[in-house]
Amino acid sequence: MDPIKQSSSQLVFTVTRQKAELIAPAKPTPHETKFLSDIDDQEGLRFQIPVINFYRNDSDYSTGGNHDPVKVIKKAIAETLVFYYPFAGRLREGNGRKLMVDCTGEGVMFVEADADVTLEEFGDELQPPFPCLEELLYDVPGSAGVLNCPLLLIQVTRLKCGGFIFALRLNHTMSDAAGLVQFMTAVGEMARGASVPSTLPVWCRELLNSRNPPRVTCTHHEYDEVPDTKGTIIPLDDMVHKSFFFGPSEVSALRRFIPPHLGKSSTFELLTSVLWRCRTISLKPDPEEEVRVLCIVNARSKFNPPLPNGFYGNAFAFPVAVTTAAKLCKNPLGYALELVKKAKSDVTEEYMKSVADLMVMKGRPHFTVVRTYLVSDVTRAGFGEVDFGWGKAVYGGPAKGGVGAIPGVASFYIPFRNKNGENGIVVPVCLPAFAMEIFVRELNGMLKGEDPLGKYTNYAIIKPAL
Repeated sequence: MDPIKQSSSQLVFTVTRQKAELIAPAKPTPHETKFLSDIDDQEGLRFQIPVINFYRNDSDYSTGGNHDPVKVIKKAIAETLVFYYPFAGRLREGNGRKLMVDCTGEGVMFVEADADVTLEEFGDELQPPFPCLEELLYDVPGSAGVLNCPLLLIQVTRLKCGGFIFALRLNHTMSDAAGLVQFMTAVGEMARGASVPSTLPVWCRELLNSRNPPRVTCTHHEYDEVPDTKGTIIPLDDMVHKSFFFGPSEVSALRRFIPPHLGKSSTFELLTSVLWRCRTISLKPDPEEEVRVLCIVNARSKFNPPLPNGFYGNAFAFPVAVTTAAKLCKNPLGYALELVKKAKSDVTEEYMKSVADLMVMKGRPHFTVVRTYLVSDVTRAGFGEVDFGWGKAVYGGPAKGGVGAIPGVASFYIPFRNKNGENGIVVPVCLPAFAMEIFVRELNGMLKGEDPLGKYTNYAIIKPAL
């Protein structure tokens, strides 16, 4: 039961791109300034996040007789931007590092491309890391800044088989996964002939602003200032990307390590505990050093009343579980599992208000990255459901793991069906080469039912890697 599925990263092909262009809204839109929320503009979201969707040439689907996905999607983007016009603007920074959208109507960046490859050549199982990603989502020079740059970059690449790839890069301060999928879904609806998106966008970012006066009422260890005394932020050279598949049999194998009183734990909680533990073992921190896992929790339903339908800003928190490396690795899995469950349960409306207050009081800090692992579950986000007129995506979701303002820290849980027709979750992991070998060995040991404690009772004598 080996979860390692090697991707087709050895595949090499040529992508021919046209000159990048700006797509403006199809009609005049308001010229105004719209402030981001105090959750949106924190330092840890000031980066670009890549998403990629693969589509077959499905002759059962046609878009008004137009079979060129580039033309169909370009037109649909322009029409959708009439409703989502802030995406066509540019970010500015004001007093107190406050971010705002200058709704200039300049447009989003678009790249048209063709690749001399078929969808089939990518292999049976489309999952990160994708070959030649930098060609499928081209970093147009001068486009990647957080301020004064396009807020979206979209590349549509036609394939030899008639299929295509829709790749997108989002300035994360504008939206979270739910908000981005809402926008992509609207583009799909317009591409299929709608005149108005089924869900109209709602700005209302002030709902996630700090109180007056701001007051931190909850504990937020996710924003602790932790000195990197031993150089344990992941080195960026010699990084290895691998994806791991967890289907019904893998999840069942891991559930054998759960104590009876935690039997109702979710798959997210289980996988997070396992991956955090295996990752910590692989990186060999000092036994008494603090290690932490940040779980991204969607807070939309935590508000009373709930955030309005159509809200597309960032509405999540980073609750954290903290312990020492020795405790995490020497205790049974139930120890980590209880920490993860407790962290998730911390997120309430009061917690979100407290985070917003902390941002204003402390200058919008970055979440802690020293000896930190961040996990984000996008299994229900709906990237793969986005339909531009050619049916649902063969793969839809994050383009790679390890992305962020500090690379190498984050993993996504992505819905996936393997070549045997099993539905499960694929998790891209990014680690230094030495650590990836250990990570694979530890994870496979657990999947084979080996006692994960036998090898770690002498954990305290493991020497630090750096």
